[in-house]
Amino acid sequence: MKQAFSLLCLNLGGPSSRVAEQLLAAGWEVAQAPDLASAARLQAQRRFAVSLLVAGAATGVPESALETCVQASSGSEWLAVCEPEALDAPAFRELVLGSFLGHVLLPLDLRELEALLRHAGQRALLRQRHEADRRHAIDELGMVGQGPALTRLRHQIRKVAATEAPVLIGGESGSGKELAARAIHQCSPRSAGPFVAVNCGAISPSLIQSELFGHERGAFTGASSERRGFIEAASGGTIFLDEIGDLPIELQTNLLRFLQEKTISRVGGVRNLHVDVRVVAASHVDLAEAVAVGQFREDLFYRLNVLSIDVAPLRRRKEDVPILAEFFFQQCAAKGKTATRVRGFSRQAVTAMLAHEWPGNVRELFNRVQRAVVMTDRRLIAPADLGLAAVDNPVGMGLDAARTVAERDVIGLTLTRVGRNITHAARELGVSRMTLYRLMEKHGIALDSESRPHATPAWPAAAQALRDPPARLIDAARDVFAADAPQTAFRADWSRAGKPAGRA
Repeated sequence: MKQAFSLLCLNLGGPSSRVAEQLLAAGWEVAQAPDLASAARLQAQRRFAVSLLVAGAATGVPESALETCVQASSGSEWLAVCEPEALDAPAFRELVLGSFLGHVLLPLDLRELEALLRHAGQRALLRQRHEADRRHAIDELGMVGQGPALTRLRHQIRKVAATEAPVLIGGESGSGKELAARAIHQCSPRSAGPFVAVNCGAISPSLIQSELFGHERGAFTGASSERRGFIEAASGGTIFLDEIGDLPIELQTNLLRFLQEKTISRVGGVRNLHVDVRVVAASHVDLAEAVAVGQFREDLFYRLNVLSIDVAPLRRRKEDVPILAEFFFQQCAAKGKTATRVRGFSRQAVTAMLAHEWPGNVRELFNRVQRAVVMTDRRLIAPADLGLAAVDNPVGMGLDAARTVAERDVIGLTLTRVGRNITHAARELGVSRMTLYRLMEKHGIALDSESRPHATPAWPAAAQALRDPPARLIDAARDVFAADAPQTAFRADWSRAGKPAGRA
């Protein structure tokens, strides 16, 4: 019976011909390589789902050369058929443990080998599907992820890219604002022109005017020749002004004139130069608040804020965390030999990453993955390698606990807002006064204070959303109260001084 995939059989001192003959007789398609050079040529010509190393008591080649051959066959699952003595060599044993799916000892048990081959073939197919999905998650904009927040961002980028108007990008530090700016440039009619990124907060205030607008020869001490600034260098393309909120207030006037007139004047110059540049700006601070406190010019804000998009922080798109982590892992693994033994993330590591709040956003995720790839001694990265705590309960809290928390928070917040008035609070919550009294007693909430002392369990990250502002909590909890109230409860008649018309 012919098998669904072909094998590469590399012989390094073992009975390769006998192993290959048995596999051929069993219906396997086998390509034989008598040495590493032949294996490299075959790997360059075609892709093998499974590769088989047949070795005697010693391979006869340096383990580093063999490891290079194994790592060069991307997407292939490796198996070893060897003499028991071969595993006595620590280097060979470490290679088998780190880079091979499994091994079979000689003398050969064909049924055992075939079962392992079929398992390796299925794993190779699964890896191919995984790689295809990962490539699909990385679009032509260079953005990694498939969640709704990133899908919405891609849609916004394509819309604003078609115009020439300035774009203001908001988002926390490390969330990917420069990547969004590059994507806007890449999708725009200016994609063939230059993209110049300037971090306004990283340039000395004494130099930033010269850096942005350029200077003429002799404009100041040390200006031995004229120099084009960043804005002029971006002519025909896009200039990205990152952290524009850090731009000194006196330079904001010059930038405003450039946005209005599309002209600049170099430091020490006496003529205006026309420049054809699109401006994309970004800031991690709220520029509207900066305007309110006098730290940013209002007219410049409105000039920049023609089109605005926001890059969501990583904690609001956690569905993309595993995809991003895998992407960064592949990048780091491709750069150094230290990563050859690491195969990915354990389930515990993925759970820990999903539970983490990522205050440093995507930049923090990349740094943690890079450190884990270098420092781990395991085949699968564990939470400790990422510097994260293991999560015992990935769900965070049960439904009953979440319901109890929601009830208590909404009751306390509502009572505070209505001045501890039971009638008004019950009306707003949509329950009877008797039901509200019962719930207050259940949660230890007294009328003369915010609440009675009680033991509050530690809050897992997944439950922190229950500490939202009152409006969201009230909307989320109305069904909770409706479900909690008895079906036979009376209807209150509020027309008579708020007193119930009947008994519960």
